[in-house]
Amino acid sequence: MKIGLLREGKIPMDHRVPLIPSHASELQSKYPNVRVIAQSSDIRCFTDDEYRGAGIEVRNSIEDCDVLLGVKEVPVEKLIAGKTYFFFSHTIKKQAYNKKLLQEILKKEIMLIDYEVLTDSERNRIVAFGRYAGIVGAYNGILAFGLRYKLFKLRRAHECFDLDDLKTEYTKVKLPNIKILITGGGRVAKGAIEVLLGMGIRKVNPSDFINERFKEPVFSQINPREYNKHKEGKEFKKKEFHQYPERFGSDFLKYRKACDLLIAAAYWDPSAPKLFTREDMLKVDFNIRVIADITCDIDGSIPSTKKATTIDEPFYDYNPEENRIELPFVDEANVSVMSIDNLPAELPRNASEDFGRDIIDKVLPSLIEEDKDKIIERATITSAGNLTPPYQYLQDFVAEQA
Repeated sequence: MKIGLLREGKIPMDHRVPLIPSHASELQSKYPNVRVIAQSSDIRCFTDDEYRGAGIEVRNSIEDCDVLLGVKEVPVEKLIAGKTYFFFSHTIKKQAYNKKLLQEILKKEIMLIDYEVLTDSERNRIVAFGRYAGIVGAYNGILAFGLRYKLFKLRRAHECFDLDDLKTEYTKVKLPNIKILITGGGRVAKGAIEVLLGMGIRKVNPSDFINERFKEPVFSQINPREYNKHKEGKEFKKKEFHQYPERFGSDFLKYRKACDLLIAAAYWDPSAPKLFTREDMLKVDFNIRVIADITCDIDGSIPSTKKATTIDEPFYDYNPEENRIELPFVDEANVSVMSIDNLPAELPRNASEDFGRDIIDKVLPSLIEEDKDKIIERATITSAGNLTPPYQYLQDFVAEQA
C-alpha cells in the first residue's frame, strides 16, 4: 500500500499535515508493506527536508498512491479518480459551498473517508483538531476583547512558533471584572478552558455566573443541558437531545445579561435550537459584546456568524439593527465577532503532531489490517460512485445543480 501525503491546495493556505515526519517514518517501520510518499510542498509547517530526513520519499506526483491523506478539502480540479481519500470534506451538513466537491467525488468514483465521522465502537470521535481549535479560538476571543476596548495587544497565535511560545503572551492579559461564557464540553471547550485557566481567570459555576458579582474576571462553562430545555417540559436527557434535537428549545437567554464575552465551542446540529436570535440581540439587556465562534456555522446557532473569517482578517463587527457586517471595533453598539474556520492552522506544528498521533494509533491500523470495529466503514461517505447507506440522506443534496 502506498500512502500519499497531499500538498494542501485550498485557499487560504493551511500549513497543517495529517502525518508529521516521525509519524510517517513510524508507520513504515511498523508496516513493511506500507510506503509513505510526501507530495512536495513549500507551505507545510514541516519542510520537505524534514520528511526526507525521516526517510520519507518526497516528490511532486502522488498519482500512483492508493490512499491520499490531506487536511482540508481537496480542490475539485485536483481530485484523482478511483483513489481513496481522507480529509475534512465539510459536506455532511449539506454545506452548499462544497456541493460541487461531493458531486465530483461521486463522478470520479472516489472513496471518501471523512475525519469528522471517524468514531470508535461507542460512536465517539477519535481524531480531531478540536483541542487546538479551542486553544486558538479562546486566545483570539481574549485578543478581540483587548482590541475592542484598547486594553492590551497580543501577538497573533500564528506569529508564535508553538504553544509554549503562545503561553508567554498570557501574562500581558489584563482584564476588568468581565464574565466569559464557554458553551460545550468536548475537546474544543476543554482547549478553551485550558487557555483561560492559563491566563489566571477563575472558573465559577453557571448559577453564580448569572447571579453573583465578582471583583475579578471569571468564566463559566455550560453543557447543552444548561442552555436547552425540552419543549414538553420533560427532563433533559443527553441521549434524547443528540437523537432528537428538534424536541428541544433554547434556554440560553438567561445568560445574556451576565455574559460579556461568549466563546462558542459546542457542536451544533442544524435540527437543534439556535442559541439566540437577531431579535434577542437587539434587546437592551443583551450584554454580549464579543463572540468567538469556534464552531463557525454560517447562519447557524449564532445569528452574528454571517461569514467565516480568515487568519489574516480574523474579526468583523455585526450590526444587529441593520443585520450587516461592518468594520471591527468601530461602533460600541455592534457585536465583535471572530469566526475563523481553520483555527488549528494558527498552531500547525502542535496541532499536526496531536492529530497524526491519533491517525497512527486509532485509524490506519483499521485501514491496513482489519476494520473489525467498522471504524473505516462508518466514516466512508462515498464508494464506487455511490453514497454509502449512512449518508443516503445527502442524495437530494448532490442531485441538485451546483
